[in-house]
Order: sequence, then C-alpha cells, then structure tokens
Amino acid sequence: MDFSLSHRSHDWLQRLDRFMREEVEPAEAEYTAQLAGGADWRAWRQPPVMETLKARARALGLWNLFLPERDHGGAGLSNVEYAALAERMGHSLIAPEVFNCNAPDTGNMEVLVRYGSPEQQARWLEPLLAGEIRSAFCMTEPDVASSDATNMRATATIEGDEVVLNGRKWWTTGIGHPNVRFAIFMGLTDPTAEKHRQHSMVICPLDTPGVSVVRMLPVFGTYDEPSGHGEVRFDNVRLPLSSILLGPGRGFEIAQGRLGPGRIHHCMRALGAAERALALLCARGEQRIAFGKPLVKLGGNADIIADLRIGIEQARLLTLKAAWTIDTQGVKAAMSLISQIKVAAPAILQQAVDAAIQIHGAAGLSDDTPLAALYALARSLRIADGPDAVHRGLIAKLELRQQAANREARA
Repeated sequence: MDFSLSHRSHDWLQRLDRFMREEVEPAEAEYTAQLAGGADWRAWRQPPVMETLKARARALGLWNLFLPERDHGGAGLSNVEYAALAERMGHSLIAPEVFNCNAPDTGNMEVLVRYGSPEQQARWLEPLLAGEIRSAFCMTEPDVASSDATNMRATATIEGDEVVLNGRKWWTTGIGHPNVRFAIFMGLTDPTAEKHRQHSMVICPLDTPGVSVVRMLPVFGTYDEPSGHGEVRFDNVRLPLSSILLGPGRGFEIAQGRLGPGRIHHCMRALGAAERALALLCARGEQRIAFGKPLVKLGGNADIIADLRIGIEQARLLTLKAAWTIDTQGVKAAMSLISQIKVAAPAILQQAVDAAIQIHGAAGLSDDTPLAALYALARSLRIADGPDAVHRGLIAKLELRQQAANREARA
C-alpha cells in the first residue's frame, strides 16, 4: 500500500489549502453573522458570503473534487487521493459546501451519476453539480430502530404507472436549506420479496402535494442553520414510476454503493476537525498561565496531547487503508474497514474536542471558538450512518467469518 500523495492530488491539496487559508477560514465569522437564527427554518436564508465563496472556488476549478467521474465534471481522483482534500476541508465547518463537496449532496450526486436515468440526471444532477440547488436524503424514521434499515415502515407502493409514498422520516439533513429542491426517499415496495430486495429509492420533488416539513430537530440546542435536520411527512405523495432510481426493489443495492465512499469523506473530514481541535488545544495550553505555568505543563496535559496525536495518526492510516481497499478491490472487500473507521474517526474527534474544551475552560463552551459546534458534530457522527454498536457488530461478524475460514484452510 502506498498512501503518499500523487502529483495531481498534491497539486489539488496545495491549491485547496491556499484557498482555505486565504478565503474560507477568514470568512467563518462573517458567515455566522449572516445567519438568521431561530427555529423557524422558513425564515432561514443562504448567507451571501457562501455564494461568493462558491463562485470563487468554482472559478478556480476547486469544485466537485469528491467525484471521480470526469465526464460529469469531477476531479477524477481516487478515494485515497481525495482523502487528503476531505481532511483539509474538515478544518472548517463551512468548507465542504464552498467546494460543492457537502453531504448529503455528495452522496446524492454519486447515486444520480451511477444509477440515475438520463432524464433524472438532466433534471436533478446537473443543477446539483452546478451548486444551484441542494438535496436531502430521507431514510431514518422516528418509530423504528433505523440502524436496521430493514425495519423501515415508510412505503413506496406501485400503483399502475405511479409510485405512492407514505410515511414519516426524520433527521433528514439539509431539508431546511432555502435551496433544497428534492429528496431521495427510501421506502418499502414489496414486503414479500427477499429482505434486501424489498425497498426502493425514489426521487421526490419537495413541492409535490403531500410532502410537508413538520419541524427542524435541534442538536444540543442548535439547529445547524441553514441546512438543519428535519422531520418530514409523506401523505399519499404520487409520482411517476420514472421517479424510481434503478428500478423497484433496488434500494439496498444503491445504498451500499452510496455509503462506502461517503464514509471515507465523513471520516477524513472528522480527522481534519480533530486536527483543528488539537491545534486550538495546544495554542491555548501554551498561552494560558495558571499557577505560574503554561497549562500544557500542568497535570497530565502533555499525555493528553501525545495520546491525541497517536489516535489521529492511527485513525488516518486506517481510513486511508479503507480508501485504498475500495479503490483496488471494491466496497464489498472493504466492509469491515469501512465500519472500523466509522467507529475510530468520530471517537478520536470527540476525544480531541472534549480535551480542547477542557483546556479552554468556560470559553470552550461558548461560540467564541468552534469547539462547541465541533463537539456536536463529533457526537452526532457516532450515530449518523449507523451507531457504533452496529458497526462493531458487523466488524465482529466479519472477523469471526474470516477466522473460521482461516481454520478451515489450515485443517
């Protein structure tokens, strides 16, 4: 395995880093000041500075960097090559959108590129790739354990030449954004089919009759404006059959292709955020004096810093190995590694942010630093895309299977 930066990814990273330092990070305070505030998502507006940054990034070619398909305007990078760029973006909470590399749009764009019909691509993919609209992904439900997606009660029922959507979804990220125009809805189509052939994914324009956003759900008291995470109702939402992605019953097939690269992106951004938290911790610890000494020389703070550096390096190498395995052997071969990084990366981010908050004291709990927002991100990531316990269960299952195969091979 070779995780060194290729010539082209090194060039991309240099250009991205410069733009981050000169444009994105200095604009964070202005972005925050331009938010409307409050629980009423209908009053939310896109901060003008974001559109300015997006236009500048696109003009420089720093756009759709996550997408390997060049024929759709992607950068043509492998997962390993993109990983370094995702980590750098993770230093700023606003950066992914600046470069049109923000979830859930990245996952939805990948789905449309690989599984969308020409008509679906023309209507929805092209404006997403241009950064003109936003999208959402409706999977999690309030009344079932959505960590087991086969529990889904929401339905996508075929009636003649239509598919009819019914059900409640929540924690739908991005649903409050003023530019959101459609959601990909996953629902039960045929309960008599094989377990992983029962569900379909359907493109649903949000102005379709029967779709209603019920509320935004706060995370630790904040609403993650202007995207938000909302509860959405679908009441007899009627759409043409052409709205179904790939075909009825293909939902899990699409989901597996969507989640592998997406988790690489999440984990590398988490490591970028962990690096920022560690940098803030060290700066505060060196500058702040207590009992006649800098904080870094008090108690076990030096050990904390050392352990965080070790943990970040370990999680980065593990994530790069997962990315390399996807690139060389496919998502199926990387399943255990994908679950391993989904446990490891958010965990080290949470540890780094918690330690940074502690060394900042009360300031770490305020909005004077990004630490409170980073902590909410870290804790949320340990649930999003499957909670830690589910990933650990899959890791153990695959490990036991491999160990049994090893014993049989030796016998």
